[in-house]
Amino acid sequence: MIPSPNIWSNPDVYEIENRGVDPDGLIEAAMAGIHDWTGQRVLDVGCGSGFHLPRFALSASSVLGVEPHEPLATLARQRIQELSLANASVLDGAAQELPLADDSVDVAHARWAYFFGPGCEPGLAELDRVLRPSGTAFVIDNDATRSTFGAWFRRSLPTYDPMGIERFWARQGWSRERIDMRWSFGSRADFESVVRIEFTETLADGILAEQQGSGVDYAVNLWWRTFT
Repeated sequence: MIPSPNIWSNPDVYEIENRGVDPDGLIEAAMAGIHDWTGQRVLDVGCGSGFHLPRFALSASSVLGVEPHEPLATLARQRIQELSLANASVLDGAAQELPLADDSVDVAHARWAYFFGPGCEPGLAELDRVLRPSGTAFVIDNDATRSTFGAWFRRSLPTYDPMGIERFWARQGWSRERIDMRWSFGSRADFESVVRIEFTETLADGILAEQQGSGVDYAVNLWWRTFT
């Protein structure tokens, strides 16, 4: 298990980040257009503090979050309890060994749980195992080839190979939707706090010196596959 560079140490700031991601709901609209989860069982892999669980719970028959980091799993359970989400629950576990039965979920969602690509094959095999026939898996990850945020991402990880990642997903039989969303925060202070948990101090200083305001354009890839 590789520690997350942002949410593990800064769950409060990451909550601010989650609230500022995709305020127009483009990611979830694209997902629903591919596979509507109304009345179905949804799995959120690497659910973190459970931010997305209530959104799925609005229309899903049940929602299950799986999280390997116990402090985050505890926060997710607290969120469920505070919101009285009777159709949501959280289990301890990792993508490589999901604590679920075969053919037991209809939709799986993983959003920035880790940087997907070569090495994540065990997790993809687990999705194949737990998804029912005609079930769909979604993976949301950064598109480093475009957008202002994409340029920051490339600067932070100069060895990252976006073309190699694309070839990896193609080999696995996944499709892609390119989504142009945005980060948008309620204040400059919130924006600065989020930038500082995502990038090194030096790079964050440079970004904040060049980027005015409280938001930025941000491109992501929505990778998806319907299993048979």
